[in-house]
Amino acid sequence: MRISQLFFTTLREDPADAEMPSHRLLLRAGYIRPLGAGIYSLLPLGMRVNMRVTQVIREEMNAIGGQEMLMPVVHPADLWRETGRYDQIGPEMGRFKDRGGREMVLAMTHEEVVTDLLRKLISSWRQLPQQVYHFQTKWRDEPRARGGLIRVREFTMKDAYSADRDEAGLERSYNLYYHAYTRIFARLGLRALAVASDVGMMGGSLAHEFMAPSPHGEDTLVICDACGAAANRQVAIVQRPTPAAEAAQPIEEVATPNAPTIEALAAQLGVGRERTAKAVFFADRDARLIVAIVRGDDDVEETKLTNALGARDLRPAREEEIRAAGMEPGYASPIGAKGATVVVDTLVAASPNLVAGANKHGYHLKNVNIPRDFTPDHIVDIASARAGDPCLACGKPLRLENGIEVGNIFKLGTRYTAALGAVYADEDGATHPIIMGSYGIGVGRAVACVAEAHHDEKGLAWPSEVAPFDAQVALLSAAKDSRVDAQADLLERAAAAAGLELLIDDRSETPGVKFADAELLGAPWTITISPRSLDAGGAELTYRATGERTVVAIEELPAKIAAAKRAARDEIERALTDRGFPAHLAGEPQRP
Repeated sequence: MRISQLFFTTLREDPADAEMPSHRLLLRAGYIRPLGAGIYSLLPLGMRVNMRVTQVIREEMNAIGGQEMLMPVVHPADLWRETGRYDQIGPEMGRFKDRGGREMVLAMTHEEVVTDLLRKLISSWRQLPQQVYHFQTKWRDEPRARGGLIRVREFTMKDAYSADRDEAGLERSYNLYYHAYTRIFARLGLRALAVASDVGMMGGSLAHEFMAPSPHGEDTLVICDACGAAANRQVAIVQRPTPAAEAAQPIEEVATPNAPTIEALAAQLGVGRERTAKAVFFADRDARLIVAIVRGDDDVEETKLTNALGARDLRPAREEEIRAAGMEPGYASPIGAKGATVVVDTLVAASPNLVAGANKHGYHLKNVNIPRDFTPDHIVDIASARAGDPCLACGKPLRLENGIEVGNIFKLGTRYTAALGAVYADEDGATHPIIMGSYGIGVGRAVACVAEAHHDEKGLAWPSEVAPFDAQVALLSAAKDSRVDAQADLLERAAAAAGLELLIDDRSETPGVKFADAELLGAPWTITISPRSLDAGGAELTYRATGERTVVAIEELPAKIAAAKRAARDEIERALTDRGFPAHLAGEPQRP
């Protein structure tokens, strides 16, 4: 491919709205262009990387018995009503009516559609298990698109679905996908950690997210380096301290002027924050007021709260909503309040004689005890894990790290098959719901995560498995030295014969511009052909990741690059095998 014919342009300045390195560099290098908020075009370079990532995923899906198919992007709303999700999901779902007035849905995911196919196609235990997958466009009207391809509204996802006859079969399928995902991300050059996660709108009994550590990630991972336990902070459970036993003291109102925060309150009364009860207020989509109570040294983990209540779309409550329930913002507690749902963290319920709000401006109550002074609707763990908290499994200190979700796997069980009547008959003719799993990877997000992991201050540095071209060739022709073009043609033919793809910079730009663009675009190798290199015996070969340079004879270049690609792939395979994730499965893979 000649760069003079390539449909792209580079940007010399960083885009003003690009926060993350992947967003900035994919825009600058001409891989993507925005059409609207969270809606992007993949230009030819971006499409090439996208296709390389897709092929890696496809190979690993096929390796575990996956069958590729394609399901529609537009669904009848009635199908989603059968599972209840049409009314459960908020404005992020795209809804419209067709010309006949029928209500339709833009696909967010495909559980309903694949389950509808199962109920039509599967009737006997002899037809199970099944593994199917597809690559399809999804639409989710995210409230805040950000990070380029990291969080978008329209995207391509590989979603796969397993169908089994029992829980043992689902466990085997789940392990197969865990195995395949580990291999996929290693081949893409990503350090992806599998962490326990929330099942969210998908439902089911168990989920793991594969997280690429990144300082720009929106998710917080809770990791134990001692035993390997890891979870998304949204669901992480840690060892909690056991409060010292104390006799309940009489409740006492005390003046606390100018102390609307826990920090100010603790300082004014001379107590630790762990001796206070913090009230945090939310409202759900039905405007129900929710009061979450944690100790003053803790924070509310909203996902835990959401799961405890079975609620969705929580938002911060407004001051007038808080006052309408008889509570005073900044000095609030559930004592004497009416019309609110009260959720108390387990540690608060076990802590005696706490300081809580008096629901009167400038006053708090000392020696508040549960259930003597108020009765919660729920007592459950709703506190966020903190760095240094003891690991639930081994007791060692935990650490926090930001990450970006690049894939997820769910044990759905009968969540969808029971609702849609997807059943099979066993050997005795008795019918049972099919047991399902769901497994997703956002392709564009995976591309962005690879860019996040493989770049420097000069630009992108793609791993050979996903690079749009195997090498970028800079032609430097002093006074149009005919040898340069002739050797470039020779190299192009030899590379094609070796199965390599080259991007040849044949523009009439200065060497500085060509070298800068080669570093920005990020092909694994840069080949420089110039009169000087030819006089030295060939072309200058530069490895993008390290900057290492050597002069190689033109006719030897394809073999050298091909050998380097094989060596990189072999190294990945050796590392995967050492970790227990070989290319060819022997028996049933188990999660580490």
